[in-house]
Amino acid sequence: MAIKDFVTAFGHTPQRQLPPEEKLSGDMLLFSTALMGLASMLWLTIYWSLGVRFSTAIPLAFLLASAANMFFFLKTRKLQLFCFAQLALFLFTPFVMQWAIGNFVTASGVSLWALLAPIGAVVILGTKESVPWFIAYVLFTVLSGMFDYLLPPVTGKSMDMRIIVVFFALNFASISAMVYVLLWYFSREKSKLRGVVDAQTSAVQTEKELSERLLLNILPANIAERLKRQETSIADGHADVAVLFADIVNFTRLSEEMSPNETVHLLNEVFSEFDLLAEKYGIEKIKTIGDAYMAAGGLRSGSLQYVDAMADMAMEMQSFLARYIAPNSDKLQIRIGIATGPVVAGVIGRRKFSYDLWGDTVNVASRLAAEAQPGAIIADALTYRRLHNRYRFEEMAQVMVKGKGPMAAYVLRGRATPMMGDGKVIHLGDTAAPGRGATAG
Repeated sequence: MAIKDFVTAFGHTPQRQLPPEEKLSGDMLLFSTALMGLASMLWLTIYWSLGVRFSTAIPLAFLLASAANMFFFLKTRKLQLFCFAQLALFLFTPFVMQWAIGNFVTASGVSLWALLAPIGAVVILGTKESVPWFIAYVLFTVLSGMFDYLLPPVTGKSMDMRIIVVFFALNFASISAMVYVLLWYFSREKSKLRGVVDAQTSAVQTEKELSERLLLNILPANIAERLKRQETSIADGHADVAVLFADIVNFTRLSEEMSPNETVHLLNEVFSEFDLLAEKYGIEKIKTIGDAYMAAGGLRSGSLQYVDAMADMAMEMQSFLARYIAPNSDKLQIRIGIATGPVVAGVIGRRKFSYDLWGDTVNVASRLAAEAQPGAIIADALTYRRLHNRYRFEEMAQVMVKGKGPMAAYVLRGRATPMMGDGKVIHLGDTAAPGRGATAG
């Protein structure tokens, strides 16, 4: 018997929705109250059918008080008051009935019904809250035993021993059935509630994983972890980082010749490939600005040879663009600038936050990309010194960098051609050749 059945009977809509656990407690108490009411009426009917006449005042008072309690609960949704009042009826009514009949024997142990009070308190309120109810049950039981021992037997209410035995059996069987049914109902509803909670927990976990994946797509893994630890200000200095800038040649003209959907599709395909290359070489993608792509190597702890990795990634970017055909059938070219040196990295913003780099190294890489010829990769002097033993470069005219003046720049042509043991040359290709595997070396 659920709450909604009583709501329908009273024609009342609840003022507020109870939390799932409180709703289960309310259902349990309503269910046990209904069973107790039916049992008391059945108990009284059996007595009368056997010719044993007792006053109906106590059972009727229990039924009326229980009905008033249920109506109060359905009107106010005050579960604690309902629990206290109803458990008190469960506790007191059986003892009062026993004292009215005579003693424990003549009443056929009707006081056993009071055991529903501490059992109901355990199931509905919890273990700690049930202790006073159990103590009260024990005290009333002891008090009844003292009454039976000290007071003279009540005359005029003797019953056949067979009837007493029958009612002992009925009371023991009924209270056992009541306890079993209540525990069975509680276990079943608890399992349902656990299933709902598990489903909600799984949904929350799924959302958390989606949020974390989204966060990792926006920020480096170590920065994402620091944000989850509620760090409010994230700014780090890195003494040696390789920074890459790449931008598509004549993109403004291309975007004028294509529809908006085609423009976005082009950028998505090109930058998605760049993202795969960044993941392949352990490079951090920093951001995209229009048709420009920015990445950095050396930000991750433990990453080695990140300058080499940046050069290999740049050559594979050029190889990919050499094969790519734009939606308007044009071939694409990009300019790439690479600079190595110190940077400051951090997270800015509170809502739409972003991870970014600042410093001369960033400015130099951006300037080199702007000065590069279509299809060329230009590196600064420090990058050149790190790579010139393993890669082929051509020195170009000095580049003017705002705030720093003229700087030496070098065009990356490909990996150096190593020699085999017999002195023969191994041809690994050049950045002009589109083969991705060859440029990766």
